[in-house]
Amino acid sequence: MELTKHEIKLIEKSRELSDEGRTSLTQYFIPIISQGDRYYTNTGTSDDKILKEIIELFLPSESGFDCDPTYSKGVFYKSGTIKEPAHKFDIEPQHEDVIKADCTQIPLSDGSLKSIIFDPPFLGGSLKKKIGINKIRFGVYKNIPLLWEMYENAIKEFKRLLIDNGVLVFKCQDSVESGKNYFSSVKIINMALYEGFDLIEKYFLLKHRLQHVDKSRQQHARKMQCYYLVFKNRKSKIKYLK
Repeated sequence: MELTKHEIKLIEKSRELSDEGRTSLTQYFIPIISQGDRYYTNTGTSDDKILKEIIELFLPSESGFDCDPTYSKGVFYKSGTIKEPAHKFDIEPQHEDVIKADCTQIPLSDGSLKSIIFDPPFLGGSLKKKIGINKIRFGVYKNIPLLWEMYENAIKEFKRLLIDNGVLVFKCQDSVESGKNYFSSVKIINMALYEGFDLIEKYFLLKHRLQHVDKSRQQHARKMQCYYLVFKNRKSKIKYLK
């Protein structure tokens, strides 16, 4: 079995750690790497691997996703593993074939999509503070509640766009802001359930890049993974009590 570049980096990284850190890292990753060609797992070290398996498992008759409402630079599709979606949108298009649109107001008709891949911003915090590399790379909302409000409105829009039993893949990450944990993955699941989606799978994308953090100043554990939440659009919405 040939290892991916990400998996090779993980192994190389383990050699730089202390004995204790190396043991915990290799015990966790090596079984995943060695068994990855035997069956599907809900853990991966690259977007390509996870998205390919999601398509094979939950969209077996398709070669990709119908719509990407936050296309950005199209990183998901550069390797050619994942087919370019038919409908590409972004609030600030960077390619000529991408339509300018807010992910909460997509110019498509009701029930016109079988699948959506959604990779929105995941950071919140004051823009007056020093902006790190993650905020430059991924964008940032003024605060987490505003970010979550966008998530909720986007989920409502995807409910409108998807056919019955259509698939929504939502990439997200928990975060720490101003010393407080924000479990966005839990919030998203609850919002999606309320709007009429079923959670059918949860994938873990393990990070291979570690930014330096002063351990003495930490208040919470480092977030070492992103999530791919896979939802199916229910035919009828369950009425929940607020």
